Amino acid sequence: MLLSVRTRSLVLALSSALVLTALPAPARAVTGGAAAPSATARDSGGAAPGVVVARRRRRKPKLRRHVRRAPSVAPEGAATATPPAAATLRADGTAVAPPGAPAAVAAVIAAGNRIATLPYRWGGGHASWDDTGYDCSGSVGYALHGGGLLDASATSGDLMSYGEAGPGTWITIYANRDHVYMVVAGLRFDTSGARPSRWQAAERSAEGYAIRHPTGF
Repeated sequence: MLLSVRTRSLVLALSSALVLTALPAPARAVTGGAAAPSATARDSGGAAPGVVVARRRRRKPKLRRHVRRAPSVAPEGAATATPPAAATLRADGTAVAPPGAPAAVAAVIAAGNRIATLPYRWGGGHASWDDTGYDCSGSVGYALHGGGLLDASATSGDLMSYGEAGPGTWITIYANRDHVYMVVAGLRFDTSGARPSRWQAAERSAEGYAIRHPTGF
């Protein structure tokens, strides 16, 4: 029985499909048949076996480091606040509070006057407010205590964190680990350079000192 050309083509196509179905997966892949992707292909994103797929590495986010800087001390020639009125230095080494000064400021000056010419003594003024001699922190502490601005004796290192930062309107304290002095209504109260009084009109460098002031003053 003779078949037409169209019928023979259809029979050949069906025969080829049956043969491909009977072949194993690798053979079908070679002969152009579709085969299910292997586990390796699925793991590599669907690529054919043997093909290496480069994966993108996730970049770790950069963390910004927050550096906590230590509190800075005053540079050379640090500015100081100008009081509304300046105290007066008498010839005997005592100071006079200016008119209009707050009562606490006038009391600090009065307390400073009581020990202004007493000798320097290391540790003086720390065991007791009333002493025969005072060191730098003992002197400053005594005057501040007289104005009701300090409850207990403090070292120069303690006074580095006293009150608030920066110069005050009436009182400014300059402190480091080795020394402390203060300026009250424009006059320096300092054991360094006391000749003979701790009250001095001359200014000094604030370099290397933490600058503090009593709250409100």
